[in-house]
Amino acid sequence: MDWLKWDEMIPVIFQYALKVVVCILLLIIGGKCIAIFRRRMCKRMQKHGVEEGVITFVDSALKIGLYFLLIFLLLSGFGVGTATIVAVVTSSGVTLGLAFQGCLSNFAGGILILLTKPFKVGDYIKESASGTEGTVQKIDIIYTTVTTIDNKVVVIPNGTLANTSVINYTAQKKRIVDLTFGISYRADLKKAKAVIEETAAKQPHALPGEPVKVFVSDLDDSAVIIGLRFWVDTADYWEAKWLATEQVKLALDENGIEIPFPQITLSGEISGVRENP
Repeated sequence: MDWLKWDEMIPVIFQYALKVVVCILLLIIGGKCIAIFRRRMCKRMQKHGVEEGVITFVDSALKIGLYFLLIFLLLSGFGVGTATIVAVVTSSGVTLGLAFQGCLSNFAGGILILLTKPFKVGDYIKESASGTEGTVQKIDIIYTTVTTIDNKVVVIPNGTLANTSVINYTAQKKRIVDLTFGISYRADLKKAKAVIEETAAKQPHALPGEPVKVFVSDLDDSAVIIGLRFWVDTADYWEAKWLATEQVKLALDENGIEIPFPQITLSGEISGVRENP
């Protein structure tokens, strides 16, 4: 009797095993087709000049949506009723929504970023929530990836970027280099301003036709603070700032203009030893 039941079960087991093998093969083939479709869509969007951030976002959404559709079709082919699948998805929708509130918020944040365009791939940004700054590498449906200046990869939730202030340092084509230098109260103020202005005029990154401003910014406790501002291309900002800082310092030294530094005069007892009168 047991042998008879086993003989009846073998065809059923074989049939289900065959379905499992077929489903695995279809899953692999379907995955390959999805990958090819995504690559072609990305190339088509790049050809039409779509922003890189939009491309990565759409690619991520396509990947999730197409795999969900593929699994849905495989389950249907495996014998699971469409009505059953819909009922399971519907009944679990509320639970999944509560469990993935953060993900849904980040997804909505990603859409807002793509619509409002506060930044795009390649921009250098700083978000105020944590002070993280870096170059935007990609904008996915949940996270935005940035690379810091020391080559660390930071993943920021889109919801955070959509709900906090973001500084975009490279949104404009040109920027102002804003520097300050302290000179001694004994120094010749007019000469110091002339030296700084002359040095600024020789800067290779300074944009022609744009004003160069040299002014007294503040009167500090131990120094007169002179400000310098000039325009450069955004891509040249850091090189221009470093070079101008160095060359102004050298020019002030060459012209005998003192740059003061904090000094402490010690008198009386030092470490238990009194100075001789």
